[in-house]
Amino acid sequence: MVTFTLPGAFRTLAFANQSTLFSLLIQCAWQTLSTFALNDKHLQGTPGAIAVLHTHSRRLDFHPHVHLIVPAAAIDAKNRLWRTKRATGKKRYLFNHKALAKVFRAKMLEAITGEGLALPKGYAKKWVVDCKCVGSGEKALVYLGRYLYRGVIREKDILSCDNGQVTFRYKEAKSGRTKTRKVSAAKFLWLILQHVLPKGFRRARNFGFLHPNSKRLIAVVQCLFGFDPKPALAFLKPRPEIKCPRCGAPMKIIQTRITPSFSASPPVPIGEKAGAAVM
Repeated sequence: MVTFTLPGAFRTLAFANQSTLFSLLIQCAWQTLSTFALNDKHLQGTPGAIAVLHTHSRRLDFHPHVHLIVPAAAIDAKNRLWRTKRATGKKRYLFNHKALAKVFRAKMLEAITGEGLALPKGYAKKWVVDCKCVGSGEKALVYLGRYLYRGVIREKDILSCDNGQVTFRYKEAKSGRTKTRKVSAAKFLWLILQHVLPKGFRRARNFGFLHPNSKRLIAVVQCLFGFDPKPALAFLKPRPEIKCPRCGAPMKIIQTRITPSFSASPPVPIGEKAGAAVM
């Protein structure tokens, strides 16, 4: 799991330009990993990654960073080769974190100036990138998945709400100890609302051979491993049929119409006959 963090000096800029900065953060992180995988003597190919954006720290402060789950492997589609990189000795990481930080810093600075945004004064010369081995990655995916569905804080971690004061608990990253934080109700609401992403922004994204559109690369990987996806797809439940409310016959969608934003009433379905529908 590789974590790319935006330095504190850039957080004001990121909050004022969330869609732009968050997208740059994810894209530059992926470009950095792609560059290292392509130049690595063991991999020399296109890697894959599942990226999840986080905007908060454990204390709920604004702290943009992105986690990427990266298999220690890459695919050379041109030569139809699958290469892996195994940990040896004390090297329990995919790439050197200091080298990752330098390349990531250069790409982010170039991307920010390319968007016409002014760089903050006095930003750090050394940035932080964490790269560590997480075994098969199953626990890391579960960890990231919780943030996608439960929000920024669990309800059971809110300990009290009395006299306009809210107390919640969190686990400190360095020590692993559970601590509490007490803020006013207005401050607590602000801590939550500042992490609401811009409308339409995708927090989780896939890259490389893990991207849903990389069907050719996925087919190459399946061929190299001798994997037949048909038995696995047999467990998927078929989509329920849309039946005609009059005769009960299965209906087929032949056209989809989007309701105009200025219309107060939904469109009226139009059907020529049973078995066909426009939605």
